[in-house]
Amino acid sequence: MTSALPFADGLCFIVFPYLAMFVFFLGTIMRYRKAPFTYSSFSSQFLENKQHFWGLVPFHYGVVVVLLGHIVAFLIPREILAWNSRPLRLYVLEISALIFGLLTLIGLCGAIHRRLTFSKVRAVTTGMDCLVFVLLLAQVVSGVYVAVFHPWGSSWFAAAVAPYLWSLVRFNPDLGFIAMMPVIVKFHIVMAYTLIAVAPFTRLVHILVAPNPYFWRKNQVVRWYRAPGESL
Repeated sequence: MTSALPFADGLCFIVFPYLAMFVFFLGTIMRYRKAPFTYSSFSSQFLENKQHFWGLVPFHYGVVVVLLGHIVAFLIPREILAWNSRPLRLYVLEISALIFGLLTLIGLCGAIHRRLTFSKVRAVTTGMDCLVFVLLLAQVVSGVYVAVFHPWGSSWFAAAVAPYLWSLVRFNPDLGFIAMMPVIVKFHIVMAYTLIAVAPFTRLVHILVAPNPYFWRKNQVVRWYRAPGESL
């Protein structure tokens, strides 16, 4: 059992991240060369708008803030630890992160409910869409769970996960930083790699056109083409 764990960790946190990035870049290049106009989320807003707004808007705002928080902690971990040296500032950061995590979860659940309950939206939902929702739900739920039951994540992320990620960037992976992490934290990291790997083949590819003007752009006209005789 003890020998199996290091092997599993090596597979998940050394082999898989490089494989995920390879698939991401290769898939992105191939999709751009073969179907450059598919870099879109294929919005179904024109089919139903009310729940679309209350699902996707909270999700996008929540996930953008959470992702930015992860990126900042990765880029400047020492500054994050210095910020957290004052308890009040640590509490503010942790509570804010949890709020935006819950906002992401609420928005995602709203989007999933919309996909399942509106027949017109369900009719244009693909298997890949379902896979994306499952992966996102697993990622967001595990993230919120970690925030609640393994607090002070901003500190231990900066102290342990960020050095591990930097070791990958330097092509000198060091599992010592995350070997003792709880299973749910490891699961959360592996799910992130999984989302990176599948992104080029799903609607998630639209994040590559960032900075994305979703928050201020005018309405976008989208037309769905179906075979004659088919109906939504």
